[in-house]
Amino acid sequence: MPRRQPTRFLSCCIIAFVAAFFSAAAPTKHDKVVTNLDGGVFLETDGSFTGGPCFRVKGRMDAPDFFDNLKREDTLSGTLYRRGNDIVTDFPQHLQLSLVIFDMPCDSTMQRGGSRLYLTDALIRTLRLSFYWKRGLEMRPARGIVARNVEVSAIASRYQGVANPPPQRYQWSLDFDVPSDGVPLTDSLVLILRTPDQRIIARTAARL
Repeated sequence: MPRRQPTRFLSCCIIAFVAAFFSAAAPTKHDKVVTNLDGGVFLETDGSFTGGPCFRVKGRMDAPDFFDNLKREDTLSGTLYRRGNDIVTDFPQHLQLSLVIFDMPCDSTMQRGGSRLYLTDALIRTLRLSFYWKRGLEMRPARGIVARNVEVSAIASRYQGVANPPPQRYQWSLDFDVPSDGVPLTDSLVLILRTPDQRIIARTAARL
């Protein structure tokens, strides 16, 4: 019998270790992930014209004071949005969506040389922007979105003083007013960019 004691002791240690490991690894009912939504919701994606330049879209969806102290809480029982002790379920009546579009090389090895194609105002004006509210797999058109401001500005060049510098690059800033009365926070605002022949060349979404 004394010879079996070390074996029993070792077995007990292994069982205790395994139980402690899985107990620590398993989530509890109180586990949650909190995301601070101060500053609004950000979006970003890349796109390209067929046989043409590539570009990047960056944006932010915001509303005055709405996202201040707003937090998303993900738990095992679901997702809640809170501002302090208050539960928030819907977006405000209106949101502001700001977008910036600028060109970028399709291939990092083509930074210089005549093969690099650049985004132009003429190409930008051919784009068709469509907005949708997405709930699960369902997408419905976002009605009443209005462009409030469109600006074109030059991007500072890194090649000043260099012989044969590349063409001047520009960026396009667009601001939209988005009606959102009664839209739940669990919905996402989807932006799709199409060419005149309806080919999708970029897609992104603002998700809380």
